[in-house]
Amino acid sequence: MARGGGNRSRLLLVLLLVSSLFLITLDLRGVNLAGSLRSGVSTVTSPVENFFSRLFSPVGNFASDLRNFGQSKSKIAELEKRVDLLKSKEVLDEDLVGQLNQLKAVLDLAGRGGYKVVAAKVINRGSSASFKQTITLDVGSADGISRNMTVISDGGLVGVVKSVSSHSSIVLLMSDPTFKIGVRIAGTQSIGVISGQGGNKYLLQLLDATGEIKVGDTLVARGSDGGRPFVPGVPVGVVTAVQSNTSSITQNADVEGISNLDRVGIVAVVVMAPKADPRDALIPKPAPTVTVFVTPTPASTN
Repeated sequence: MARGGGNRSRLLLVLLLVSSLFLITLDLRGVNLAGSLRSGVSTVTSPVENFFSRLFSPVGNFASDLRNFGQSKSKIAELEKRVDLLKSKEVLDEDLVGQLNQLKAVLDLAGRGGYKVVAAKVINRGSSASFKQTITLDVGSADGISRNMTVISDGGLVGVVKSVSSHSSIVLLMSDPTFKIGVRIAGTQSIGVISGQGGNKYLLQLLDATGEIKVGDTLVARGSDGGRPFVPGVPVGVVTAVQSNTSSITQNADVEGISNLDRVGIVAVVVMAPKADPRDALIPKPAPTVTVFVTPTPASTN
């Protein structure tokens, strides 16, 4: 019995932590969240709040922080310390930690791009009646989601919403062979179209006859009128090879997607386009080069 009670306590703590982290992080980013979800979490966490304050003093009044949580750096730092403490106590398993990291990263990307988003969890993968490569999200029209909204991950573009019910939505992945999106080569005005190829490799057709494609070029979404189906500035992919064909009117290139569609578990649906095009602000920055200096050891005189 004691062991079962311990397991239940751990489960309740994990549910409390994850729910609180979602609400706090979304509030900090100004993200829309269904009022019913907020009310439900409040109802669930209230009875166990005192229990956990006695059991785990570092996370004592965690749920109560939701009511007074501001956007101060000190509060954010406090939250990060609590998460680190729970990791050290092995309360959170690896999967939950991964989801929390994805949530933090995708909201950071949305914040830098000026996108108003609704965070969502992937609850199913597979084909629908009309499309081959899709994912299903746990948000729908009740959360402000509608068709032709851009879906992003912590890295960049994931796809576009194609079907919506009250509490779920189906997203057509950018890897689907029917998927096409207008893109721009970062740092230039050259434009083209990317087509899905069924995997993480894509085809770029450059529409600018005077433009030039180079290996390593990063491609970002041009954006659509009104931000639907695509908002501007979202990273899409990187050129891996330029196809040489003198008889072709357009220049073509092979592209690798920035988002790993096989591993996304947490995404964000952009419900409102930014006031200004973020241009190249969301392009992943290369890791700094680390220079290591080696001091030779003097040879022994013996």
